[in-house]
Amino acid sequence: MNKIDTDWLEEFDEAMLGLFAINHSDAGMDEALLVSYYDLEPREAALAFGNDYDLDRAYVVWPPVGLLLNS
Repeated sequence: MNKIDTDWLEEFDEAMLGLFAINHSDAGMDEALLVSYYDLEPREAALAFGNDYDLDRAYVVWPPVGLLLNS
């Protein structure tokens, strides 16, 4: 089995955290699944994984526009 480069994996996790607020471990990804995205750049791989598994994007700004907070 291919060995995943640690730099690629760190960048992939950063992209996953920024986009979906989870890392590869939280998503249940093992090395076999990571290898299927390894030919992509880390951010592209994170977007592709999110698309493949219908992950919801994390909000960059909280609270999202239109959400009323009770005080």
